[in-house]
Amino acid sequence: MSGKPCGRRFSVAATALLFAFASHAQARAQAAKPAQIDRNGVVILIRSTLLALDQANKTGNYTVLRDIGAPGFQSNSAARLGEIFAKLRNDNLDLSGVAVIDPQLNLLPQIEPNGFMHMAGFFPSVPSQVNFDLSFAPVSGQWRLFGISVSIGQSGPAAPTPPPPAQKPSPPVAAAKPPAEKPAKSAAGKSAPSIWPAAADNKPAEEGQPR
Repeated sequence: MSGKPCGRRFSVAATALLFAFASHAQARAQAAKPAQIDRNGVVILIRSTLLALDQANKTGNYTVLRDIGAPGFQSNSAARLGEIFAKLRNDNLDLSGVAVIDPQLNLLPQIEPNGFMHMAGFFPSVPSQVNFDLSFAPVSGQWRLFGISVSIGQSGPAAPTPPPPAQKPSPPVAAAKPPAEKPAKSAAGKSAPSIWPAAADNKPAEEGQPR
């Protein structure tokens, strides 16, 4: 994958209502249950979502991304989505590599108390990795995009720069003390708040969970 320096981080989503992760995390963890969905289904959902975002960023047209979402996601106009994802678009982030790289999940798909399916993980790459946090709502027997957060970070530590060759002092002049090396700049990037389409207690658009 190509893009800007990997130390920078971006968080993006699809509406103006904050999703209170911190205050509801413990309750969700206690009440959530594993989702009945196979790995192929999970990979299809993740890839199709991120590739739709990639195409929207490259074309500046967010209509398709909006159309694949649940009603709560579609409450945002295509123009509004363009504003939300402007940072990723302006930085020319290329997400096309998710089509050939297998995602690694650090949060297996789970059904939360509101009936939505939540999962999180990353696509490893060099020199950056794509981290994702996705939520899907059941609509007409299908899982539809409800919330999305994407961030970019390093996949591993960078190789250290080799030290310069030592210079022998010329006698009888004493060897000069080598200058102190400047500390490497932190790779930590800037982050933006995650914004989600609805609060945790919203009910899904349609009862029943797709398989």
